[in-house]
Amino acid sequence: MELNKLYYFHTVAKHENITRAAEELYVSQPAVSKTIKSLENELGLPLFYKKGKNIHLTSFGEYLKSQTDKMFSVWNSTLTEMALLKHENDNSIRLNVLAATSIVTDAVLEYKKLNRDSIFHIIQNEEVDCDISVTTNSVDFNRLPSFSDRCIFEEKIYLATPKTDKYNTRTSISLEEVKDMGFVNLSGSRLFRVVCDKFCEAVGFTPNIIFESDAPSTVKNIIKTGVGIGFWPEFSWSEFPINDINLIPISNPICQRELIVGLHTSAFSPQCVTDFYHFLLNFIKEKTKVNHR
Repeated sequence: MELNKLYYFHTVAKHENITRAAEELYVSQPAVSKTIKSLENELGLPLFYKKGKNIHLTSFGEYLKSQTDKMFSVWNSTLTEMALLKHENDNSIRLNVLAATSIVTDAVLEYKKLNRDSIFHIIQNEEVDCDISVTTNSVDFNRLPSFSDRCIFEEKIYLATPKTDKYNTRTSISLEEVKDMGFVNLSGSRLFRVVCDKFCEAVGFTPNIIFESDAPSTVKNIIKTGVGIGFWPEFSWSEFPINDINLIPISNPICQRELIVGLHTSAFSPQCVTDFYHFLLNFIKEKTKVNHR
């Protein structure tokens, strides 16, 4: 039995009128009548009977209508849900942010202003499948999906100090000079913390962490009070707070990292993934004016 026949029947049964059914179906009246007759023959049952100029449902027709009411209600709901799923798929971007959270968040907000239908699923997990990743050279790339494209930004890491006479005139500094100082830094689970600990290890000490936070703004505010010192990336935390704290270039060791923006497209990736990838690259370039390769 063809679904089309049941749909024709359902429409005629709803109106109990061939003419109105034909108008709704955008077909001719003879085509509707022929389809109904074919369905009755297939079932071996009368579905309608004539009374004067009108048609009415038989008891068989009443039963079939009750079943097609349910069937097409589910079908219409399914079509609606499929349309919603398609809309979400066409506008979804799975973004794995393992580094540079602040500047990526700024880029997402700017992109949303231009593309209000875009849907971002932001995660922070090396082993989760994604469309775009923002990582550093300390990440195990074997855990990420293969790159279809990527761009690498080099970022300097500065020493952040309070604005005091001890640091205000410094144009560079060696980490060895501050090995006995208390450090304010991001929590140990964050990749930036791991990178900075390695800088200290390179000159022979483990930093004395006196305060930890997950928020760069909190790190800045604590350093500003004079409690301790810390590290500050050149651009990935968005702001460069030279009015609140000193950001001194580090002469030894060389303190920098690579930020890697990776595109992980597949045959089923929506166009918005590639669009946002290029938007993010341009956003970082425009905001930072840094060298990239």
